[in-house]
Amino acid sequence: MAPRTPSSLPLYEVKYRKNIISKGIELFILFLLFSLMAYRFLTLKYHAFQWLLALICESWFTLIWILIVSTKWSQIEPKTYPLRLLERISEFPAVDIFVTTADPVLEPPLITINTVLSLLAVNYPANKLACYVSDDGASIVTYYSLVEASKFAKLWVPFCKKYNIVLRAPFRYFSVNSPPPQDSSQEFLQDWKRMKDEYKQLCEKIEDASTHRKEACDFTGDFAVFSNIETKNHPTIIKVIWENKEGVVDGLPHLVYISREKRPKHPHQFKAGAMNVLTRVSGVMTNAPFMLNVDCDMYANNPQVVLHAMCYFFGAKDEKDCGFVQFPQFFYDGLKEDPYGNQLKVLHEYLGRGICGIQGPFYQGTGCFHRRKVIYGLSPHEKITAGELKDEYIQKTYGKSEKLSTSVAKTLSGGSNIIEQFNSDSPSSSIEIAHQVGSCGFEFGTAWGQKMGWLYGTATEDILTGLFIQSRGWRSAYCLPDPPAFLGCAPSGGPASMIQQKRWSTGLFEILFHSKSPLIGTLFGRLQLRQCMAYLYVQLWPLRSIFEVCYAILPAYCLITNSHFLPKANESSIVIPALIFIIYNLYVLSEYVRANEPIIAWLNNQRMWRVNAMTAWLFGILSATIKLLGFSETVFEITKKDQDDTNTNIGRFTFDDSPIFVPGLAILLLNLSALVIGVLDFKKGNVEWGLGEIICIMWIVFVFWTFLKGLFAKGKYGIPTSTILKSGALALLLVHLFILTINCKKFN
Repeated sequence: MAPRTPSSLPLYEVKYRKNIISKGIELFILFLLFSLMAYRFLTLKYHAFQWLLALICESWFTLIWILIVSTKWSQIEPKTYPLRLLERISEFPAVDIFVTTADPVLEPPLITINTVLSLLAVNYPANKLACYVSDDGASIVTYYSLVEASKFAKLWVPFCKKYNIVLRAPFRYFSVNSPPPQDSSQEFLQDWKRMKDEYKQLCEKIEDASTHRKEACDFTGDFAVFSNIETKNHPTIIKVIWENKEGVVDGLPHLVYISREKRPKHPHQFKAGAMNVLTRVSGVMTNAPFMLNVDCDMYANNPQVVLHAMCYFFGAKDEKDCGFVQFPQFFYDGLKEDPYGNQLKVLHEYLGRGICGIQGPFYQGTGCFHRRKVIYGLSPHEKITAGELKDEYIQKTYGKSEKLSTSVAKTLSGGSNIIEQFNSDSPSSSIEIAHQVGSCGFEFGTAWGQKMGWLYGTATEDILTGLFIQSRGWRSAYCLPDPPAFLGCAPSGGPASMIQQKRWSTGLFEILFHSKSPLIGTLFGRLQLRQCMAYLYVQLWPLRSIFEVCYAILPAYCLITNSHFLPKANESSIVIPALIFIIYNLYVLSEYVRANEPIIAWLNNQRMWRVNAMTAWLFGILSATIKLLGFSETVFEITKKDQDDTNTNIGRFTFDDSPIFVPGLAILLLNLSALVIGVLDFKKGNVEWGLGEIICIMWIVFVFWTFLKGLFAKGKYGIPTSTILKSGALALLLVHLFILTINCKKFN
């Protein structure tokens, strides 16, 4: 990057929060947890099975709390200064943008093209940008939508830059700014109306193509390759939709469509495989030193986003401090009460900032800028000259393509000379080579997905890839501009939210047993111990489900068997679990208040964390275990992107006939049954259980309140009869097993 004027002012700053009171409360809770464990252990010989089970579960919760305290200890406040960057430099490095989509039904093309349009319109020289769209669905509708969107972009991008529009995703701009500001000039009003009409026509074309696929799309010319295509069995499709041949700074960036080759007998490695194809294709077409990857539903909400990222890349004193720049995931039109607990605002605010204060944020799979040489496997301070890179080594590692080998060598040996690494050839001149590196057999015998690129072997390729990068010694940067850089749509409805949670938990648990797990990265790599603990915190989510389920069953067991697992109300030791429950919940509530979140959001999040732990995470660990034992392969499930915002019942929990709802409903029915049995026993007198067990059961009923309402609702808001029968049978079986333990005790 060429300097314009020297300046001692930093391009970014990172300040650490003090949080003295919060740290004190966290340590006090930890002290109480150790006290409870000590009390359990010292009195274990006086109590039965339920006491031992409670000790095991509480020991696990204590371990998790230790990981949480360590992770939250060094929270940061980052700030970037893009204006200083503009004053300091005169020429910008190139950036290749990757947008991924996989299913035109679950991920509607209208969402994808809005993301693409927002990225094409960012405030950055157009001749330094290239946008690649990966379509794993090989959909003619997606390609057609991008072609039409490129025509609209020729009007939309100049309009945004002329009037300095902030919201550059048209579907958001025209929904938020409808009608336009009253004090606008006549010229702006005319342009605004024209843009709105043009966008309306674009939407109509895309909707028509989506509804009447065969009739709306002409399978001739550029579209002929999509004729009778099979989604999972087709050759590589690469189309240069738009090319900035003259290198116009204020024009449109390159726009390239890619659908990688797929064959039934070849593993495709899901999103990780698509990202590696994008890396190779862009490597032979443009070879920008920096890459941005974005999911199709995460539009650019801040037009300065590239400049914010560059503040970190070029403001860092040491290159190793910035292997990649991660922007947090935020969502538009999120319900204020967060009924599904999937907006993760408070998680980002405290745990997320804490992780960033150790070795940097995790790679989250979207909204992330990468150094190409880091993705190519280079370690910090590893100096490679062109003479050291032999063709045999490059081809064995990166694949047998002369042009790709040349671009790899140029990237790895480029050092700080990052501007000239942009490929001067036009993308269309590399189409044939791009088809070669995009073929499904190109990776065989190479290091793609193993030692470089996006790593294979898990459903959460983002976490594994970022973990491998940090294990090599790279740090990452956390960028939080105002307004947020990217906004996406969170899944709505119970099934969609839980499918996402199941996929995450499956992938996270798989990483624990991967050759590049955080423990391996700390013992044999350069992953810091506290960063390892932060990774373990999220990767132990699925295993946590077992202890959550056991602890949720304990109060029901006690009421049915007339026993107790908590100290009685007249015992002084009851103070310990009571204080843990009260202080912890008040502390978490204070975090929501400090983050300007409503109390109902706190309640919803507490409820959904328990629900996910006992349903989605439980199925996640089962899915991962089955795969690890070699009985089946993990199936990558795409979360549906819901465009319907007119539903008056939006936010109301929905169900389907998925078995994922069975454990949660069974736990609810079991505890309700235990409550009835306990009340009947109470009338007889001489009960061993106490107020603590009753409070626990009422808490479980609160956690599964939406399930309770689902028992009496109809349609998608009601639990299917088949699920009720399965859950009821499971709950009845547990009741009988618990009663059987009573008879066994009497017999003994």
